[in-house]
Amino acid sequence: MSEILAGLKSKETLMKNQKFILLCVIVLVSAAVGSINSNFFSLTNIFAIFQQVSVLGILTMAMALLLISGGIDLSIGSIMALSGVVISKIMMSGGSVGVAVAAGLAVGLACGLINGLIVSKSKVMPLIITLGMGSVYFGIALIVSEGKFMNFGGQFEFIGRTKFFGIFPFTLVFLFVTVVLAFILLNYTKFGRRIVSIGGNEENAYLSGIPVDRYKIVTYGISGGIAGLASIVLVSRLDSIVATAGQGYELSALTAAIIGGVTFEGGRGTIGGAFLGVVMIGLISNAMTILSVNSYLQTAITGGIIVVAVILSNLSKLRKK
Repeated sequence: MSEILAGLKSKETLMKNQKFILLCVIVLVSAAVGSINSNFFSLTNIFAIFQQVSVLGILTMAMALLLISGGIDLSIGSIMALSGVVISKIMMSGGSVGVAVAAGLAVGLACGLINGLIVSKSKVMPLIITLGMGSVYFGIALIVSEGKFMNFGGQFEFIGRTKFFGIFPFTLVFLFVTVVLAFILLNYTKFGRRIVSIGGNEENAYLSGIPVDRYKIVTYGISGGIAGLASIVLVSRLDSIVATAGQGYELSALTAAIIGGVTFEGGRGTIGGAFLGVVMIGLISNAMTILSVNSYLQTAITGGIIVVAVILSNLSKLRKK
C-alpha cells in the first residue's frame, strides 16, 4: 500500500514539474504539426528551427541567469545590437575579424558591468534601470552606425554558413556551448550556488556573508558578455547589422525563460527549463510558418504565449492557496 501511495505521490510531483509539462507539450505539438505536414520532421527543418532560435537561445541563457539571481535585464537586445555595430565599424575600418570580435565581446561585457554597478549601488528596481539603459545603448548604436545598415561583406560567412559533416550548422555550436557553460556555472560552481541564494533571499544571503553587490555586478557582466556573443551569431546569419536589430529580443528571451519555469521572484528555475522554453518558441514559430498561418495572427499568438508564460510562472503560488 505504501508503495502505491509513493508511486501516486511521485506521479503527482511529476505533473507539477513545469519542465516535464513543457516537454509533453513540445512532443504533442510536434506530433500534431508533423501529422499535418510530414516535412516538419525532416532533418533540414529541425536544424532550421534551432538556427532560427540560436540568437534567442543565447540571450535566454543570460536572462535566465539574471532572473534566477533576482535581477532582470531589458537592455540585452540593445547591448547585442551595439556590440554588432562596433564589430561592423572595426571591420569596415580595416580591422581584423579577431580584433572586431574581441571588441564586440568587450562592449557587451562593459555594458553588463555598468548595468550591474548601477543596479547594485542605486538599489533601484533593475527593470527600470535596464529599461532606461537599453535606450542609452540603443542611442549609442544609432550614433556609431549613423542609423545606417552596416554590411560585413561576407567576412562572417564561415560562422553563418559552415556545417559540420555537411549538416550541422556551426552557429548551433555557439548556442549549445553557451547552454552547457551556463548549466555548469549555475549547478556546479560556488558562484552559481551563491546567485541562487541571492535570488532566493537577498537579505539572508547578505547576512550569511555573501558580497551581494559584487555578485550582482559580475552576473550582469556575464549577461552582457553573453549578449556580445549573441551579436556574433546574429551578424554571421545576417551578414549585416543595424541599430534596431536587437529590438524585441529582450522580451522574447524573458518569455522563453519564464515558459521554462524561471520566475520573476528569483532563486528558482533551471537552465534546462529555459532552453526548453526556447525550443517551444522556435517550434511554435516554425509550425505557424509551415501551416501558413497569417502573419498578423502569428503576432497575436505570440502575445498570447507571453500571457500564458506569466501565468505558468505563477502556478506554484496558485497551488499553495
